[in-house]
Amino acid sequence: MPSRAILLLNLGSPDSPAVPDVKRYLREFLGDERVIDKPGSKLLRGTLVNGIIIPFRAKNSAHAYSTIWTREGSPLIVTSKAAQAALQKRTTLPVELAMNYGNPTIADALRRLVARGVEEVLLFPQYPHYAMSSWETVVVKARRLAAELAPRMKVACEQPFFADPDYIAALVASAQPFLAQPHDHLLFSYHSIPQRHLTKADSSRSHCLSVPDCCTTCSPAHATCYKAQVTRTTQLFTARAGLAPDRWTMAFQSRLRGEPWLTPYTDYELERLPREGKKRLLVITPAFVTDCLETLEEIRVRGAEDFKAAGGESFTHIPCLNDHPAFIDFLAKRVEQWLTRPSA
Repeated sequence: MPSRAILLLNLGSPDSPAVPDVKRYLREFLGDERVIDKPGSKLLRGTLVNGIIIPFRAKNSAHAYSTIWTREGSPLIVTSKAAQAALQKRTTLPVELAMNYGNPTIADALRRLVARGVEEVLLFPQYPHYAMSSWETVVVKARRLAAELAPRMKVACEQPFFADPDYIAALVASAQPFLAQPHDHLLFSYHSIPQRHLTKADSSRSHCLSVPDCCTTCSPAHATCYKAQVTRTTQLFTARAGLAPDRWTMAFQSRLRGEPWLTPYTDYELERLPREGKKRLLVITPAFVTDCLETLEEIRVRGAEDFKAAGGESFTHIPCLNDHPAFIDFLAKRVEQWLTRPSA
């Protein structure tokens, strides 16, 4: 059997909450043509990112990062490394970690694997759901760099695991202690994407946002439909946890202005729910497996403030899977399944 390894892939983080580091990170992140895919030339996109977005966003983003930064560094990086270490204990294969933007880089991880004589690598994006701006872009980048830096290395890739029974079981297990606490409502808050990304990814060009109940009407388009996949995760979670339909809702966070994004918006829901008597709220963020700026600052800090300002009494953010033992079990099982498949 050829020498094999695992490469865990996640989004990334600035090296520090200092404004220059945040600017550098935003330039790489927002410069990705699959993140900001506005029609036009690379020059126009660069002007939009570097001339408009970053100058207005960098200082606020740096402040937001500073509120969640730990002694060890970025929560996303620290926790991802903990998950990497936990998985490494479960397998004899080398387990590397890399970020799509910032450090540790995909290129450096591949160079380390080449130095160890690895002949075949499993890319394992830490995204449960497909989206052009997350799962697809990191896979495309990793495959491109592998072709450049390790042309003889075989590359396999794990697919989005949004409906995997073991993933759902891990998600419910991690949430169970919080679900057991008194609460009025559970809000599933998923990262939003532009509606345009759904139709762009629709291979049929006639299903997403066109067919009534498109997310629950069976279609090949679901293979690359973010909204259908997060809907399925929610359905499977609530069924396994035994939640009544009137005890939970879905919403979408982290939108940008300028075009329609997936609705309903989380911030609007945080204002609406107290008015309907939902005073004790749990929020879960299953689009992320690792707590990060969007979960720790946007939801746990600002979300709680908004909810209480609207009349809410208690607000609890259920942590992401992070390095929960059930999640590491899931990762390890997927690795074992890969090992039993024929070599790519």
